Amino acid sequence: MKKLLLFFLFASPSVLLSQTILNSYPLDLKKTDENNQILNTQDEKTHELYVFAADSKNINILKYNNSFFLTNQFTDSIKNAANRTLLGSSISDDGNPTLYWSSGKEQNIKIIKYFLGTKTSRALNFNFNENIEYAIATFQKNNNFYILGKEKNEQHLLLYEFKNGKCEIKMFDFSKFLFQNERGLKFTFSSLIRYFPLQKMESDEFNSLDKATGISKLYVLDDRLILAFDYNLTKTQVFDLNIETSEITEKNFNQPVSKSPSKTSNSFYNENKLFQIKANKDEFLFDIKEVTSQKTIKSISVSKNDTIRFKNSPFLLQINNNKPQELKTTSKFLKQLSDLRVGLSVLKNNKNSYITFGGFIAYAYSDFNFDQNYADQIKMVSFDAILNADLEFVTNEKTEPLAIDNIYYYLSNAKNVSFQNILKLKDYTVLGYYDTALKQYTFRKFIDGFIREDNGNPISNKAVFSKSFPLKKP
Repeated sequence: MKKLLLFFLFASPSVLLSQTILNSYPLDLKKTDENNQILNTQDEKTHELYVFAADSKNINILKYNNSFFLTNQFTDSIKNAANRTLLGSSISDDGNPTLYWSSGKEQNIKIIKYFLGTKTSRALNFNFNENIEYAIATFQKNNNFYILGKEKNEQHLLLYEFKNGKCEIKMFDFSKFLFQNERGLKFTFSSLIRYFPLQKMESDEFNSLDKATGISKLYVLDDRLILAFDYNLTKTQVFDLNIETSEITEKNFNQPVSKSPSKTSNSFYNENKLFQIKANKDEFLFDIKEVTSQKTIKSISVSKNDTIRFKNSPFLLQINNNKPQELKTTSKFLKQLSDLRVGLSVLKNNKNSYITFGGFIAYAYSDFNFDQNYADQIKMVSFDAILNADLEFVTNEKTEPLAIDNIYYYLSNAKNVSFQNILKLKDYTVLGYYDTALKQYTFRKFIDGFIREDNGNPISNKAVFSKSFPLKKP
């Protein structure tokens, strides 16, 4: 086993205030191209960490204890998974990892278990039913690997659970439920998710507004899946899917009622609460409902002539990759927001909930100087707010950025960083990445608080504000 490289001292005092290198390990991947893939995962029982780094010839497996000391390393040939995409991993009860490799269009997965003690591996093939139309999402939970799939012309979802070398299939049948918009138009579950594809929201990361403004959302909990649909302007339709029993529970939550017509409304689920938003050029509405009881526990209405006193950042407008512009009034913000797909994103950190309100749109236009030449255009507006544990807004302008903000800021300035993975631990957040210049895999620890200049002065919130804007994220 190669010698472990640990770094404890840094020349710049600013680094000590914001980040710490936990470990760097030499890793010479072949030419950095589309064949290279890196995945991080954590054993949820032992809290050990794994790095799976693949190039066109080999798969490198690095195993760390919960103090980020390297405890095992295994390099195996990738010939059994050549020209395949690494979908995810699982950890068996015997402590050995399994990787899942997709063949792309072919409905086949190569499942390879790696035995770190004996430095051997075993490959199996898994073939999906020919009727599977597409995979909606993949995820890892409780050391198991899951694929949520959709069958052609069927009104159900299939959840494939890979655990200890076995696959169990759970079916969630939506044929008995009614799907109807505010104009009375009815449609099937299958057509709903075809036209408004489900987007998986991340629980430990900030979901940017391009995702959070989507109509259909998927939330992964410990033993349940939550599906939330906002195709109806008057309500949010929520389904609770029990992974163990395949039981589905439906609940409908009325959207706040606006005085004038609104083009869009939306919601975000977080810790048994449903956050709902509706807006037009004259009014901004925001509700919080408890999912279990369906009771409204907070409701806010702001007109265009009012001041939004609970915002904790400026109103920002961004078009494409241009620098964000500040909007001075609620009226100007609502005017920009009224033409966009409205939404909000919620991230719970310790006792506070960090919320971004806003809107997003992406569209194409024809460049008449070049025949049939189209370019994507993106427009986004937003502002931030913070709720404390009592669901009261915190408006302290000196609120410091989160660890995830510091990670985005670091990545926006870092060079030679590839294949980054973000892992949220109990008290801090870890960024894992491959340094293409030093040819090593590095873990950096980030905590909440300002990143500071070499002179000790904090960088302002405006400098690190980027999480709402996907174009600014790495």
